[in-house]
Amino acid sequence: MHALEKILAKASGSKQVSKGEIVTARVDMAEVNDLYLQVIQSFHKMGASRVKNPDQVCFVLDHYAPAPTIHSAANQKAMREFVKEQGIKRLFDINEGVCHQVMPESGIVYPGMLLVATDSHTTTHGAFGAFGTGVGATDLATILVTGELWFRVPEIIKIKIDGTPQKGVMAKDMILHIIGKLGPSAAVYKGIEYCGSAVDQMSVAGRMVLCNMAVEMGAKTSYIQPDDKTIAYVKSKTDRAFQVFATDADYQYAGEYEFHIDDLAPQVAKPDHIEDVDSIDHVEPVKIDQAFIGTCTGGRVEDIEAAAKILRGKKVHEGTRLVVIPASKGVFLEALEKGYIAALVEAGATISAPGCGPCLGAHQGILAPGEYCVTTSSRNFPGRMGSTDAKIFCASPATAAASALEGKLSNPQKYL
Repeated sequence: MHALEKILAKASGSKQVSKGEIVTARVDMAEVNDLYLQVIQSFHKMGASRVKNPDQVCFVLDHYAPAPTIHSAANQKAMREFVKEQGIKRLFDINEGVCHQVMPESGIVYPGMLLVATDSHTTTHGAFGAFGTGVGATDLATILVTGELWFRVPEIIKIKIDGTPQKGVMAKDMILHIIGKLGPSAAVYKGIEYCGSAVDQMSVAGRMVLCNMAVEMGAKTSYIQPDDKTIAYVKSKTDRAFQVFATDADYQYAGEYEFHIDDLAPQVAKPDHIEDVDSIDHVEPVKIDQAFIGTCTGGRVEDIEAAAKILRGKKVHEGTRLVVIPASKGVFLEALEKGYIAALVEAGATISAPGCGPCLGAHQGILAPGEYCVTTSSRNFPGRMGSTDAKIFCASPATAAASALEGKLSNPQKYL
């Protein structure tokens, strides 16, 4: 069995599971974000009055943090009331940050667990050797009521990434390159395992980016075999016991792909498709109205550090806005302590409260009709960050910072 299958087998009380099989599995942690008041509504429509396992539930108010509208404020109020009424201890309010950063930081995520959330990018947590996947409101409500959910055991594909990246090439560049080559349907309802020498060299934060964007290829979940870096990170956040699963040597993958990144240049996904990817040097250097550094694929400490290295002692180009939103309160505090935030503010950046910001067109930097933006977020379809007439380029934090500096799409390598 694959490690992901072993996680489902343990959660379903089975000795063995196989691809295509339907299992009912106990969920170790269920997370609800503030987009999904419908979870609570569905919970009540099911006739439920009490959450079965309140210690295995958390709410994260991150998409509209702080609330920009009366409607979002009312949703958050209802969630706070529900959490208190149900005895759910884990409420991460508007001051905490993005769920996919907050949960690992708080020790909720660990190898061998089954994590389900109302967010498609829950695949992020494969970076910790967990089975992480996103579901809709009704499925999440079912978990609140029963503590369980059904799953179809996915096929698994392997993506091996070898080599040593050039300066200015980040995990975001690697995953954009892979999506560009394989396309958005390469892993529909499959799991993706990442491995290879480049993955081994990556930080935990970089691995989270790879796993996060597995869903942009249609993946149900993702996985990186836990190593010393993984274990050290998890043990620094929690003292709970956990089990690390390993894939059997004779496991047959549904597909295997190899990528060599020694010569990879910084990459850009062009509007309006995340798979329309090319080298920064092959993309027309269009004028940029806004650069955005943040979210669950670009708002961690190393991302803000990369931007600060490029912009320290310089100024954001006149006519271009730079919005920086740390992925969590913890990231914000560390970036402050290390001087990265000061360097970016002095360069002309606008710093906003930890959270998702404009990634869903919510607030804190949405785009006007006709504007062009380079963003570190994970999607670039029309309307994702505001107006459907705006154009969005996805890139790494380094590329976004260089573009803010020059006021146009720019290669960051010259500044590093």
